[in-house]
Amino acid sequence: MLYYLFDFLDKQYDIPGAGLFQFLTFRAAMAVLLSLLIAMVYGKRIILFLQRKQIGETVRDLGLEGQSQKAGTPTMGGLIIIWSTLLPVLLFADVQNIYVILLIVTTIWMGIIGFIDDYIKIFKKDKQGLKGRFKVLGQVVLGLIVGLTLYFHPDVTIKEKDTTTITENFRVEKVFGEETKSLQTNVPFFKNNQLDYADFISWMGDGVADYAWIIFIGVVILIVTAVSNGANLTDGIDGLAAGSSAIIVLTLGIFAFVSGNIQFSGYLDIFYLPRVEELVVFIAAFVGALVGFLWYNTYPAQVFMGDTGSLTIGGVIAVIAIIVRKELLIPILCGIFFAESLSVMLQVGYFKHTKKKYGEGKRIFLMAPLHHHYQKKMYHESKIVTRFWIIGIMLAIISIVTLKIR
Repeated sequence: MLYYLFDFLDKQYDIPGAGLFQFLTFRAAMAVLLSLLIAMVYGKRIILFLQRKQIGETVRDLGLEGQSQKAGTPTMGGLIIIWSTLLPVLLFADVQNIYVILLIVTTIWMGIIGFIDDYIKIFKKDKQGLKGRFKVLGQVVLGLIVGLTLYFHPDVTIKEKDTTTITENFRVEKVFGEETKSLQTNVPFFKNNQLDYADFISWMGDGVADYAWIIFIGVVILIVTAVSNGANLTDGIDGLAAGSSAIIVLTLGIFAFVSGNIQFSGYLDIFYLPRVEELVVFIAAFVGALVGFLWYNTYPAQVFMGDTGSLTIGGVIAVIAIIVRKELLIPILCGIFFAESLSVMLQVGYFKHTKKKYGEGKRIFLMAPLHHHYQKKMYHESKIVTRFWIIGIMLAIISIVTLKIR
């Protein structure tokens, strides 16, 4: 809202300083500062409110060191992340931008699903929470909304590269590319790194490419579901999910900035995505909210984010990656989430296989998800989290260098 107010004041009254709000970097800086302050100042009030309402974590006995001390710790702390993100976005971002609208919808949608899940666990005393099929249904519907919007909305375009030509009079003229609808995305590490989803069905004959949006929407649904569940599994020890997510989102912010800048995108030979630079404001607010939440979530945690936070985080990361056309980079960038999810799938699959074959189930890990395996090996929580963060930073750097290494 301040974005529009100061734009009006600048144009109508030429008030000194009002033009600052037209600068993306200024609005992003204000968003991250405000989200940090909200999370750190009002986060404490939310924690006290959760304590008064006895909204505490019920901890199952998994035989992990220090686990019993966590019982009763306030949960649903994801409300801090959501509140600290949305307020700065509404103040400093262009809320008419389709990409910002999509992320606001994603934040609220996944926040509601996570809230219902936490509510059932706490107030209905059902440790299973929201039934898995309803949770997946919510993720699928969000993926459908995001996919259809990105395909059909007129403002979701790429811009063809600008070219320079020399006329017959030896005069240099700049020929500007046009904005076009496209289902192309980036493939990391390849020189000609453009992949069109229509290529998957082009072999079926002429005219079939018009239905490539079905493939695209299927991919979007898969990514939203996988990443949100991966973030949910990662949220198992103090500070792991929030810290890892902050690294991932910050990296996606770099991708959004260069993809939305015509000079940088031209130099890096990546898609120029008009209007996508506005995501930087949302991302700045989200990073600030995550770091501010860490103020209370690092060991020993004063609050847990619950599914209210973890599902929201995963959904937002997935949608940002799809918007900036870096969804194929997710296995690397979100490597922590991927490893946590893979450890669970391997553990369950191997246990069922060995039980069927030998009559007794065997395990690959001491416990899944992966962070619990290291807890069982008597690593301290802080050491596990710090090392996972370091690995996350390494994966983020690898993701960034894919901009030029092909």
